[in-house]
Amino acid sequence: MDRSAALPNNGIFSTAPAHAGRREHIGNTFAAMATRHDARAHIDLSFLSGPRSRWKELKTLVKIAQQFFYGFRKLHYVGPCVTFFGSARYPADHPYYETTRSIARRVGRVGFTVMTGGGPGLMEAANRGAKDVGAKSVGCNIVLPQEQYANPFLDVSLTFDHFFVRKVLLLKYSICFVVMPGGAGTMDEMFETATLIQTGKVKGFPIVLYGKEFWAPMLRQLDLMVEKGTISPGEMKFIHVVDSVEEATEVLQEQLVNMWQQRKGKGADLPGWWFLNQPIKGKNFHQRKAS
Repeated sequence: MDRSAALPNNGIFSTAPAHAGRREHIGNTFAAMATRHDARAHIDLSFLSGPRSRWKELKTLVKIAQQFFYGFRKLHYVGPCVTFFGSARYPADHPYYETTRSIARRVGRVGFTVMTGGGPGLMEAANRGAKDVGAKSVGCNIVLPQEQYANPFLDVSLTFDHFFVRKVLLLKYSICFVVMPGGAGTMDEMFETATLIQTGKVKGFPIVLYGKEFWAPMLRQLDLMVEKGTISPGEMKFIHVVDSVEEATEVLQEQLVNMWQQRKGKGADLPGWWFLNQPIKGKNFHQRKAS
């Protein structure tokens, strides 16, 4: 499907489907969670506004539990994932879109599932890259006031009412994270992932930031935190900054190979479908390590 056509609102969101204007209340069931989010129940603005009646709090708790259960059930067999974070606001003709799609192709080609937030922009690009090479493509979308529609390149599509449920699912099934340029949501996802790794709540999975110029101010802030003692030196060593598809591939390759060796033992045979047979600058992985 060609998504290169101009997007409305200056390319901020994907074109709304024909049924976008219709809203109807659907009960709190698993069937409701499988329904397209434009037909879902209204956003619960009272949830974070302080104490409510015990009955309302219990109903909300049950709904949250249902969403977790639904997500666990749907994603149990998706396989090891590489999760892509990035802005929903970059259209298909932006260079970041094609870069994201290219990295996702390389990730998908070697057997990983590509997971995103399920929306437009760079999330769509990653899911589209997975579909280009026949890899599994997963999206965990979110109900938003501005109608963030699921992109059309998803094999498995889920929609959640709460960001914290969505973020748990984006992390739970992934062994690596690729962070493309984005806004507040992307920063939130990146820093929450980094905090969980830093504090030992999640294994030391690699985080790959794409775009040295884009991330330079944030990296300077991290250096300042180290200088002021709020972060220990070397505590963020799992963050890798890259500036090209080839560099991203090389970092992913080295990090994922190291993870494989740690899990299976240093002498373990590496899987033949890994990045290893893809030469970078004329050399494969073993040749680069030996040089």
